[in-house]
Amino acid sequence: MDRNVLERDLQELLDQARMPDYCPNGLQLEGKPRIKRLLTGVTASKALIDLAVELNADAILVHHGLMWKGDPQTITGFRKERLYAALAHDLNVFAYHLPLDKHPELGNNAQLGKMLGWPSQQVVGDKGLIHMGRLPQPQNLQVLVSKVAEVLGHRVQVEGAEDLDRMVSTVAWCTGGAPGYVEEAARQGADLYLTGELSEPAVHVARECKVSLLGAGHHATERCGVQALGEWIAQRYGIEVIFRDLFVAV
Repeated sequence: MDRNVLERDLQELLDQARMPDYCPNGLQLEGKPRIKRLLTGVTASKALIDLAVELNADAILVHHGLMWKGDPQTITGFRKERLYAALAHDLNVFAYHLPLDKHPELGNNAQLGKMLGWPSQQVVGDKGLIHMGRLPQPQNLQVLVSKVAEVLGHRVQVEGAEDLDRMVSTVAWCTGGAPGYVEEAARQGADLYLTGELSEPAVHVARECKVSLLGAGHHATERCGVQALGEWIAQRYGIEVIFRDLFVAV
């Protein structure tokens, strides 16, 4: 398919222009004008780029792209190696950060809720990223933690209300590195807030607000968005889409 058509359609689908972000969203690196094979993954690492070359992919689509606000303006070290490998293969690099987190169907937060069987009944927070829902019936915290670990294949850190026998009725979640949203989740009445990684200040807030805070892995909680978007692309355009999970334990 035509690269420019894919770029335009994804821009419209993810409504990227309306979402302020820490990085450029969309086509970050221009490559071949035609795309027959697309590789999706969480991060535009050198390993993923090398895999794209090995698979003879024409493009990669990721959640964490090549460029971030505040990056050095010089291209050296690992940044040079990533760009060199992508340019040498004429590889397109598409990246969607917060727009992919936020999408109501294909986004990381929506998809994580589906994976865990948690009902997403409202979206809160200043950026509309925190999903919340009331469980059909209260569940034991230990049971919930075990299920999250099993579904994501990742160890879960538990902080805050540390009684694993407590019952949880209302859950809130935001994938990736969003521990700072625990206060808003507690304010909205959550018994439990799940994100990808924890921070020292967030642990104290969780303890003082009496809400359980779960860190289930930044990478582990953000694999599902690019997979869902890749499946949408494959169904819509009929091109080959391959997902590879280059898992990292964070």
